[in-house]
Amino acid sequence: MLKTEVKKHLENDLIPFWQGMKDEVHGGFYGYLGYDLKLDRQAVKGCILNSRILWFFSNAYLLLGKTSLLDSARHAFVFLKEYCVDNQYGGVYWSLDYKGRPEDTTKHTYNQAFAIYALSSYYDASGDTQALAAARSLYQLVETRCRDEYGYLEAFSRNFEPVDNHKLSGNGVMAERTMNTLLHVFEAYTELYRVSGEMQVAERLRFMLDIIADRVYNPRLGRQEVFFDRTWHTLTDLYSYGHDIEAAWLIDRGLEILGDAVYTSKLSSVTKTITENIYNRAYTGHSLVNEAENGIVDTTRVWWVQAEAVVGFLNGYQKYPEQKKYLEAAEDIWEYIKSSLIDRRKGSEWLPELDQDGRPAEKPIVEPWKCPYHNGRMCFEVIRRSWDAS
Repeated sequence: MLKTEVKKHLENDLIPFWQGMKDEVHGGFYGYLGYDLKLDRQAVKGCILNSRILWFFSNAYLLLGKTSLLDSARHAFVFLKEYCVDNQYGGVYWSLDYKGRPEDTTKHTYNQAFAIYALSSYYDASGDTQALAAARSLYQLVETRCRDEYGYLEAFSRNFEPVDNHKLSGNGVMAERTMNTLLHVFEAYTELYRVSGEMQVAERLRFMLDIIADRVYNPRLGRQEVFFDRTWHTLTDLYSYGHDIEAAWLIDRGLEILGDAVYTSKLSSVTKTITENIYNRAYTGHSLVNEAENGIVDTTRVWWVQAEAVVGFLNGYQKYPEQKKYLEAAEDIWEYIKSSLIDRRKGSEWLPELDQDGRPAEKPIVEPWKCPYHNGRMCFEVIRRSWDAS
């Protein structure tokens, strides 16, 4: 039932919704749909949003094989190539205005990572060597401009002078490094390595796996730390449940693609522990709570956290089939998503978040961070698994 229902939701709801967000006049996809379902055709277009949409349609085509999906991916690719990339200084802007002119010229490593991720998938879907060349170019830029001996730096001006990391910091701290950015660079390089097989990318994956195991992962607490200074000293007591369950399966995916027995041995116990701890600490009320800071739990149910929990628990069950509780949790959270998070209003998608009593926050349905990446990927992962979790 799970796989059947998720495939139906992907084909009947998510894909038509996002195809309907295509801007046929100025390119790319519209950047804002309010909670009131009013479309702002002149809203800022986040480059992360466009990269994630490119990734979504590329993978939808790879999975379903429908020409219209490749057409949508190509539309996103042209916009990324012609508008999101800075031809003077290199790299991808943070955002553009509705006509495709630079709006925020910040260069963030997180943003470069999602462009690499999307371009790699689009190359796989289309065979367009321009996309692979663009992904490789951004990879080289990240390696030469965004990395030091300790790991990946984060925020830069247009010409790659370091600036404060306002965009990926939070919870009252200004972080020089974040678990979130590292995770998504790892994710992007995993996809680039999958489609290119380049050994230098594999070495960077090993570099990041060492950082995750030795710096980011806290073995005493069985969690990832979130915000760091330059030399990986944690800055706050924060448990990000969504990022942890997402990281558990993304790291496992990276280990699978890398195929290095030494690193698989080193990290598998980490992902196993994280999955178990998320089940015990965050899974309650048929869903995952958001986070805990200084021991105080934020009980908000955030859309993307639920999507990642479905995948993370399915991954845990696939690795450890004796742990049927993970399969049951994934199915339970999908029921919660169906009953509470999917917005049944015509012309909508998923609600962004709910309080613990199920009341929705009146936040946008589409904005620079609200996209088909997490929920679309949940659908892909459920469908792609070789067994039917029913």
